[in-house]
Amino acid sequence: MTQAGPGTSHRTDIAIIGAGPVGLFAVFECGMLNMRCHVVDALEAAGGQCSALYPEKPIYDIPGYPQIMAGDLVARLEEQAAPFEPAYHFAQQVVSLTRGGDGRWLLETSAGTHIDAAAVLVAAGVGAFGPNRPPMDGLPDFEASGAVRYLVSRREEFRGKRIVIAGGGDSAVDWALSLAELAAHVAVIHRRPKFRAAPESVSRLQALAADGRVELVIPFQPAALDGADGRLAAVIAKDLDGNERRLEADFFLPFFGLAQNLGPIAQWGLNLDFNHVQVSPDTCATNLAGVFAIGDIATYPGKLKLILTGFAEAAAAAHAARKVVYPDEELHFEYSTSRGVPGH
Repeated sequence: MTQAGPGTSHRTDIAIIGAGPVGLFAVFECGMLNMRCHVVDALEAAGGQCSALYPEKPIYDIPGYPQIMAGDLVARLEEQAAPFEPAYHFAQQVVSLTRGGDGRWLLETSAGTHIDAAAVLVAAGVGAFGPNRPPMDGLPDFEASGAVRYLVSRREEFRGKRIVIAGGGDSAVDWALSLAELAAHVAVIHRRPKFRAAPESVSRLQALAADGRVELVIPFQPAALDGADGRLAAVIAKDLDGNERRLEADFFLPFFGLAQNLGPIAQWGLNLDFNHVQVSPDTCATNLAGVFAIGDIATYPGKLKLILTGFAEAAAAAHAARKVVYPDEELHFEYSTSRGVPGH
């Protein structure tokens, strides 16, 4: 992996904003079309949410992998991109995107790095992100001690512990399923019987509840934390009628989604739909010539927010971007099986 230093200037074919799974796969797709990439990400390493929020979370809908940990998926994608020698610019954010007189795009980062690129692929996921915190007294003290967490980086830390999870989406359900394998007790607080997670995952959760391996606390919401000096003793849950449940706990994991902030991206003149960039579904082109958006940040009618969808968008955007990078060359497309990959 080539990591460029801050405050440097570069000229490249493609600038990719975001080094999550979709951005990494875009490096491979661009490389297969003879386009060199520079990749910028605000985090200190590749992987986006997969690395920062849930590296040990299993993912089940990646073709060819019945199950793969998020961190392992990132490692495989980095390995797949490596033959094309991308340059990574980590721990810095693209703060400006302007078009030069020659039609190329000029990017400047928060670290003073300048990148001159023929085309830009915005793969920034949800933009800058952070957890939505529940409105509970004393939360900062328990956050500081690690008793309240918004992500799971190492499952083993929870072995033999009492876990209370709050939320009804994929993260809450997936971690309840995963941690039930090693925790002493897992309780899930949700405000209604219907969950918003994948149907198969919900069925598995309900089966664990029926077997007594997970406790479903429904319809309740977390109301208070009981403990002292950052040491958690219990989570207090209440329903709309004021009925109260005390759930003994060593850890509280509230999964209420991420607070999304596009940051400087919102100032670049892109057509936005709330916190998403509107693109053409066939090419992922934005309203700015030579700028494409892929992955969770891109939106169009019928969009499915799946990593799988982002991978397909990376391929479509790379092929469309090649016409920008090599406007006078006709593409004679070859499949990877016939062309091969450098070093293989």
